Amino acid sequence: MGHYDGVAAVRSSDAVGPLRRTGRAVGHALGFPFAGAARGIRKATHAHGAGESGLGKLIELHAVNGAGDVMITVALASTVFFSVPTDEARGRVALYLAVTMAPFTLLAPVIGPLLDRLPHGRRAAMAIAMLARAILAIAMSTIVATGGLELYPAALGVLVASKAYGVVRSAVVPRLLPPGFPLVRANSRVTLAGLVATGIGAPLGAGLQQIGSPWPLYGACVVFLGGTFLAWSMPPKVDSAKGERRLQLVAHGKTKRPSLRTVGPSVVHGLQANATHRALSGFLTFFLAFLLRDHPLTGLSAAISLGIVGVSAGVGNALGTAVGAWLKSRGPELIIATMLALVFTAAIFTALFFGGVMVAVLGASAGLSQALSKLSLDAMIQRDVPEEVRTSAFARSETVLQMAWVVGGAIGIALPLNSTLGMWVAAGLVGLGVVAAVRGLLRAARRGSPHPHVS
Repeated sequence: MGHYDGVAAVRSSDAVGPLRRTGRAVGHALGFPFAGAARGIRKATHAHGAGESGLGKLIELHAVNGAGDVMITVALASTVFFSVPTDEARGRVALYLAVTMAPFTLLAPVIGPLLDRLPHGRRAAMAIAMLARAILAIAMSTIVATGGLELYPAALGVLVASKAYGVVRSAVVPRLLPPGFPLVRANSRVTLAGLVATGIGAPLGAGLQQIGSPWPLYGACVVFLGGTFLAWSMPPKVDSAKGERRLQLVAHGKTKRPSLRTVGPSVVHGLQANATHRALSGFLTFFLAFLLRDHPLTGLSAAISLGIVGVSAGVGNALGTAVGAWLKSRGPELIIATMLALVFTAAIFTALFFGGVMVAVLGASAGLSQALSKLSLDAMIQRDVPEEVRTSAFARSETVLQMAWVVGGAIGIALPLNSTLGMWVAAGLVGLGVVAAVRGLLRAARRGSPHPHVS
């Protein structure tokens, strides 16, 4: 019997061996696309020294942020929070503009200075911003179907957390730069990762929406929980406060604590130019939404007319981010001045020859110019603003830019629906920015950026 048992065991092992090998092969075949995709993503995010410096992890974190935010947007898109039909009273659109401003009433005067006083809290701040949105996503999942008033404070909380994360993320980038890596290029790679993740997260969220209205929020919760752990895994130098408390500005022989008014004209003029781009964006968003609904482009429906504007602006924005990702220029002032001149020219030609082609050109120019100008402004703040007040600088700049967008949108809402008048107003808005900023930007570019002496 022992002999036969031994023979049976050998035969059994002989049979199991191929099964195991087959199972491993099948598992490898099924897992290969995901493992290959993960390796490809890691290779892209960690290229050119970004892996060693820690920038790669920040790129991945921002991609997680973009995917989570767009899932929440998909979940709220069918509720009263975001439903602002153009045929309703314009007062309701004004209410939407007021809602978008709410996070910034806290961001500049409260959150920015608070984060400046937490030199060891950057990883914690980004992790808390992720965790807060995960919790709020679950809270909204119970009420998203009804779209009740309880949705408003939760959605505003998501906006505040999202903007707070963005401010800290911008302040962190200079600490993670690979050697010889321009700031504009680093900002572009981070932003581009967010755009790609948004493009992936949007259809995923739409697919979850088909299961049920809370499901995109469940997905967002999972994504943000992953982002929480990823934020904590950032390199320790993100939280390093080395030199920050000793940072002092020497001016006119006197030493004083640095402030946002001591950084030279580059940041000021860059902010003026970016405020112009945001005002134009807000104006075009609302003016064209009302105009093309009642007066579509010749031979096209209202939906297609609006689609042309949206697609062209989106393509321009993506192109601007992609160009910035490969840009080797170290002169952000010149980039901003060039972009302002470009969109000014496009606005004038659209006013003179209003039609489908020129509207598309203006939309693409506005998207391209806004993207590259914002990347350049971030680079100038990261370069010129002392680290002790850098987070406040980003918070204040975001507040100014959002206010400019709201002002532009308000002008678009109030203006009569006349295409020629509207485009000349758009050109006028950009012209004000050209007058205010271009000369100063070019002068700063010629003489080089002033860098405060620190000790």
